[in-house]
Amino acid sequence: MGRNNTRILMQFSALAVVLTAAIMVKEATSIPICNIETNDLGKCGPAFTGNNPPPPGPDCCAVVKAANLQCLCPYKPFLSRFGIDPSKVRPLLANCGVNTPPSCF
Repeated sequence: MGRNNTRILMQFSALAVVLTAAIMVKEATSIPICNIETNDLGKCGPAFTGNNPPPPGPDCCAVVKAANLQCLCPYKPFLSRFGIDPSKVRPLLANCGVNTPPSCF
């Protein structure tokens, strides 16, 4: 495995550990990842799950607009493990007025 692949695999593993720990601890301290506090992900939960998600609310859009979306690209394959439907991300971004999402979404 090349050096870049090993580094990406380690980043994915670190994210998985952090998010799993945050989920397991009932009132976990929020952990920032790509300018998103892990505790704030719930604000967007309804907008990126289910077959017909409702539009995101203002609190969700504030989280989305503060996020470093390019930073999140390497984590896209792991979003479904945390209840995020990757196919719902681009519509969520558009509904929040993010007109230039990174190409990974």
